[in-house]
Amino acid sequence: MLRRFLIYKGFKVTFVRNWTDIDDKTIERANKQGITVKELTEEFIEIYKKDFCDLNILEPDHDPKPTVHMDEIIVLIKKLFENGHAYILSDGVYYDITTFSDYGRLSGQPLEELKSGARVNVSEEKRNPGDFALWKFEKPDEPSWESPWGKGRPGWHVECSAMSVKYLGEEFDIHCGGQDLTFPHHEDEIAQSKGAGFSFARYWMHNGFLNIDNEKMSKSLGNFFTLREVFEKYSPLAVRYFLLSVHYRAPLNYSLKTLTQADHTLKRYNDFIQRMSEISKREVPGSDVQNISRPAEEAVKGFDEGLEDDLNISKSLASIAGFTKEINILVDNDSLTSAGAKLALDFLKKVDSVLGVFNFEKDMLPEEIENLIEERNRARVSKDFSRADMIRQKLSDLGIVLEDTKEGTRWKKTAGRKPVK
Repeated sequence: MLRRFLIYKGFKVTFVRNWTDIDDKTIERANKQGITVKELTEEFIEIYKKDFCDLNILEPDHDPKPTVHMDEIIVLIKKLFENGHAYILSDGVYYDITTFSDYGRLSGQPLEELKSGARVNVSEEKRNPGDFALWKFEKPDEPSWESPWGKGRPGWHVECSAMSVKYLGEEFDIHCGGQDLTFPHHEDEIAQSKGAGFSFARYWMHNGFLNIDNEKMSKSLGNFFTLREVFEKYSPLAVRYFLLSVHYRAPLNYSLKTLTQADHTLKRYNDFIQRMSEISKREVPGSDVQNISRPAEEAVKGFDEGLEDDLNISKSLASIAGFTKEINILVDNDSLTSAGAKLALDFLKKVDSVLGVFNFEKDMLPEEIENLIEERNRARVSKDFSRADMIRQKLSDLGIVLEDTKEGTRWKKTAGRKPVK
């Protein structure tokens, strides 16, 4: 959403999303499964890409992998040697955190209290417990690359610094990540990037954790599941609305109740959009554009002000809710013209360029369902109400709810149900 909002405000955005396709955990898992690290990581990357697409997340401008950026990684480590930050031990190349006076500043931890944050066991040879690996020397059954210090592979932290600088330059605006990455990962990125002479990121944005029924998601607690499993019950856009409905730094609690609430809210907005679309196509004399313009302008202002305040999504969503409530009052009083409905649609399209959750095109029903709706309408005209009720129930069993209005028969999906296929 941050990227969409920056584009919405007129900024030219270059977005980089990197993949970690080589580290201790991927090597261990690949060896256990008897496959190559490349086979393992490519499988998961494709799953992630499919999930991101379903969630309507914009494609990155670049999505680099460490395994194809070894030259950039080695150049960065060379700079750290030249500037007196790196040293060699029997198992690899390390960064001496005492050579960087600002180490610990991002996470707010005094240097002397910091513990080692590497993804491997602490080496007794290290100068300081918090020193982290830049290059790990070759081990049996592990991928390795040539380097001036011997065959091996990069440490996790240096991969990200090298790729960031490669695609965004020595200084860039925003670096994002989870709160759990503040230390040691982001702290180490800053140390090695600035140690190499780069200004690096100007702003850091850390998102909160996803909790499951107020507990941290973990396999050991048995509350771990995938997006694919969630998509079996809820549409991806309902999940997206749920994910963006709280401030990015706040913890987000997942439960069937909270996701169902998000699903219902999104359906109400989509019903509103469908209603506006129907009214906009009617020939209604007069013009209420001037009356609609004021609440629309106020809603846009509130939406913008909310997101400009450190992405205060609650204020932005409240402005949308307030606007749709005002318009619904006009509809209920039969005083909304087609011009006013079009203006309401324009407002929602504007904010949805940031949110990316609304449905402005009514899903095409399967031909069988369309025929059933037409048959029900004929039954009602001929006063065969038992037949009409039977068709309504059949449609309900298929996850389609009908709503008879003065504009005609409208339909919507039952909350929590997947689209009919």
